[in-house]
Parts: sequence; C-alpha cells; structure tokens
Amino acid sequence: MMDDWIDSPHLHHELGDFALESGAILRNAFVSYVIHGDVSKLRKGAILVTTAIGSTHHRLDFLIGNGKPLDTSRWCVIAVDALGNGLSSSPSNSMQQPNEAFPRFTIRDMVQSQRQLLDHLGVEELVAVVGASLGGMQAVQWAVSHPHHMRSLVAMVPMARTTRWSKLVNEMSRRALFADPACRQPRPRDEAMRLWVPLTQAVMPRSPAAIENDNDTGLHKWLAQREHTLAEFGPNAFDWCYQTWAYDEHDVGTTPGFEGTTMLALKQIRAATLVVAPGLDLYNPPFAAKEMANAIPKARFIELSGDEGHACAAGGPGQATNELRDAVGDFLRQQEN
Repeated sequence: MMDDWIDSPHLHHELGDFALESGAILRNAFVSYVIHGDVSKLRKGAILVTTAIGSTHHRLDFLIGNGKPLDTSRWCVIAVDALGNGLSSSPSNSMQQPNEAFPRFTIRDMVQSQRQLLDHLGVEELVAVVGASLGGMQAVQWAVSHPHHMRSLVAMVPMARTTRWSKLVNEMSRRALFADPACRQPRPRDEAMRLWVPLTQAVMPRSPAAIENDNDTGLHKWLAQREHTLAEFGPNAFDWCYQTWAYDEHDVGTTPGFEGTTMLALKQIRAATLVVAPGLDLYNPPFAAKEMANAIPKARFIELSGDEGHACAAGGPGQATNELRDAVGDFLRQQEN
C-alpha cells in the first residue's frame, strides 16, 4: 500500500441487469466505491473522483483529505471504481459473463453506472468531477452527458477523442497479454509480464528524460522486480483488455445529439473546466488536451513542468505534483466564490 492511500470501507451498489450503450446486457452489474468526508454534504456538496486505466479508487488519494485539494472538510468525496477495473463489474469477477463472455462497454457506460450510483446516494448536483487519464476522459464525458448535474470539471492528462497514437500503445499492451488478436488466449502470466511491464511501467507513464534522470544502473533488475510483483498483483488480462477497448472507442462527439463531432460536444460543456497536462506524454499526447481545452468555453489549461510525462498526475515526488496540488486546490476553491 502506498503511503498516501486512504483506508476507507469499500462499498457496493447493485445495478442489476445493466443495459449497455451497445444494447448488450451486463448481468448482475455493480459498482464499487468509497466515500471520504461528511455524508450530510452528499446532496449538493459532493465531488466525484473517477479512476484511471487499470487502477482503483485509490488513484487520486494523494489529492484527498482535510486541507488537501479535494478537501474533505469542505466537500464529501465519492471515489468510484470504473467498470472493468476488477472491483466494479469486470470480466474477472463476473459469475455469469466471465472473461471473454463479458460484453464490451464504453466510457459512457462507465459514466452511466456512476450516475445511477449518485442517484441512489441522493446526489443532486456535483461540485466537480475529477479524474486523471481514463478518469479524466470519464470526467469530460460527464460534462457532455450530464451538463446540468455538475458545476466544474478537473481533467488531468485527458483526451476528448482517443488519438491514433494512444490506440497504438493500447494495442501493443494487449499483444503483450494475449497470444491471439481477439484477446481470448492469455499468455502465461510470467511471459505476459515480461512483455507488458516495460511498456506500461516505464515507457507509457514516464518520459525519456525522467528515465534517464533515474541514474539507475540496475534497469534489468528493476524490471525483473516489477515483473515478479505484477505477475501476482497486476491487473487481470481480460480486465485490462476490456478497459483498453473502451479507451480506444472514446469520443465525446459520438454522444447522442452531437452528430459524431467532437468539437461540437466540447463547445456545449457548461462546467468551469481545468485541464492539466505535461509538456510530453507518451500515452495521451498533450496536443489532445490543449485542443480540448481550447474548445471548452470556460476552460483553463495548465502545462505542468518537469519530466514525469503521463505520471505527472500520479502523485510522485516531483515538482509536477506540487504544481498539480496547487492548481486543483486553487481552481476548486474559486468555484465556491
């Protein structure tokens, strides 16, 4: 467990037979979530936190707490696990539709499952939706799908429409985990991690400068340690595959009513918006975040300094984390004024 992880009770909300955007039915669906802060503030004082690819509700714990940017003395924070992450309904935990029998889902399906949870909790209006990476993409989709249900939006290292580059990275990660193009035959776990770890633990989240600055002469030893750890604790191959498929299909422009036009959907966002990205990101290219921010009427874009790349929103020890904390905290406090 990381030092800044918050140990809160895991809660579940049953969705029943959940109709997906494709028309398929997800049987006995549920979402996993945690609540931080005063539940009496749920109705109009809640912040929704969405999760990154392959991660859990702990992903943004470094921003949550009394006096932190997601200040639990001001707001009630609900961190929800996305479909397919292994805690909410996923290929790995489905009794009726396990592994390859699980129906494909989209980011809009993730958002709809969260909306049903918030309705159950009695949340009428969100102070903000906050997320990084896949979580940031969910946050933007929230603003498009439910513009009257939220006052502000914080999207870190996001995209409004998945780039061809990001799809290529996801395809490489799937090929590492599966022996067949249809993703039905997982590779032996040790073999899969030998291929998957260098891509997802070094190349995707970091930048060349960050890796160079590690001054680590034991690169192969570090990789071997990560391979050994993630062989046991890493994401399930099917869970990862299904989340990457949702990632690949993401485009807010395909939301009903926007005629497949990404920029049209972005121009209709009503929420005050903060978009944060680094200068270089080898997973979600920063140009996508900048273009998105330019299209949203009430958006501010902040480029973080440093060489952390996609990991700039992961709470590491670098300067980017301090800048991120300041930017998110200042932005959310401004929304109260």
